[in-house]
Amino acid sequence: MTAESQLKPHSLPQHVAIIMDGNGRWAQRQGKPRVWGHKKGVEAVRRSVSFCRELGIKSLTLFAFSSENWRRPEDEVSTLMQLFLMVLQSEVKTLHKHNVRLKIVGDLSAFSDKLRASIDKAEQLTAANTALTLNIAANYGGRWDMVNAARALATQVQQGTLAVDQINEQTFAQQVQMHEQPELDLLIRTGGDLRISNFLLWQAAYAEFWFTETLWPDFDQQVFSEAIAAFVNRERRFGCTGEQIRQLAMLGKG
Repeated sequence: MTAESQLKPHSLPQHVAIIMDGNGRWAQRQGKPRVWGHKKGVEAVRRSVSFCRELGIKSLTLFAFSSENWRRPEDEVSTLMQLFLMVLQSEVKTLHKHNVRLKIVGDLSAFSDKLRASIDKAEQLTAANTALTLNIAANYGGRWDMVNAARALATQVQQGTLAVDQINEQTFAQQVQMHEQPELDLLIRTGGDLRISNFLLWQAAYAEFWFTETLWPDFDQQVFSEAIAAFVNRERRFGCTGEQIRQLAMLGKG
């Protein structure tokens, strides 16, 4: 990717990630169990996938279940796993019909054999689709991702296929999750909290952050549009000065 193409100030994001927060609070405000909010959140996922396809965004990454979420009450975790399996089985054909590639990112070793089999089947079915890559981060943590990358590099050094002095940002970046996809441009968090909660720590190095009080089940195309508009109107400098950015933008138009 050239500096000119990377630094166009009015281009749409090519990779958007969302921390889908607020399902439990949404349900409690409706006087319903927390799991009801997770089920309603599936509708917001559908809306977001549709919106990204309409805009031509290449990758959408959704934080569905963090490595820390195992600490939640056992019945809630169990329900989340059942919901994950149910949604995989019910939604994958629709994703495939709309040319959406599904990819699950995270440590899948903690999941049941049945869930892992469903994940593998869904990924294989949609592997050749090109309209949008939908990444579902499940049992994912940014620190886990970076440690996993470090282990992969250490293994290569141990095997003699990589020299220590060849380890740099580029070789490390090739080992983290989603390295083959566009770099993360925009990170959205719903629910009002102002933190990234161990999500995409490496990938978010130059991402724009956008936070909203909207709870995830209420996240619709209007709110998503506000996030995109905020991104488009920001000046992304990547370590350069504002004047350098404007000059590069003019070169891109020439």
